[in-house]
Amino acid sequence: MPPAIDTPMIATADAPQGGALATPGPARLPRAYYVAAAVVPLVILVAWGALLLARPGLPPVVRVGDPAPAFALADLDGNPVRLADLRGRPVIVNFWASWCGPCVEEFPLLNSAAAAHEGEPLAIVGIVFRDRSEAARAFLERMGATWPVAMDPGDAIATRFGIIGPPDTFFINRDGIVVVRQIGQLSAADLDRGLAQILGEE
Repeated sequence: MPPAIDTPMIATADAPQGGALATPGPARLPRAYYVAAAVVPLVILVAWGALLLARPGLPPVVRVGDPAPAFALADLDGNPVRLADLRGRPVIVNFWASWCGPCVEEFPLLNSAAAAHEGEPLAIVGIVFRDRSEAARAFLERMGATWPVAMDPGDAIATRFGIIGPPDTFFINRDGIVVVRQIGQLSAADLDRGLAQILGEE
């Protein structure tokens, strides 16, 4: 019987040395794929936003120089709150909620303005945005607000004013025209600027 002959192992692409099979690495995708993955969602988002803006029936956003939308609401005790009743007076309309942190921080400024102009024509009206009446009442008692505050069922008035979220404040002159709009928290400088616009008019 002839002696056994050791046959050297030859490594190939399918069978590397050591007997382990080669595992192909992950395939690299074309660069155009990554570009498309980044751009397509942005295009969809822009198109979706354009469709929303183009939808019929959506009220326009209230801008400086526009008449303030009329409203007739009820305060927390059921008493009427109508913007038309304040025509001829400078008015601050403030949209807020008890769960809104910036609203908590800006409320002392409104309190100061109300106290400083007590007995004067200045009127302040609060409109509660997506909050419960019980929470709103507790908030007002804690903050010591003295001006009328109305609930807004179904966000009807917030929608007409173009409110996205609180706080949002409108300074309205004696003719019912919005002269300053502050989106977001009021600072002392914002309040002074708005008051100067509506109180400085004859």
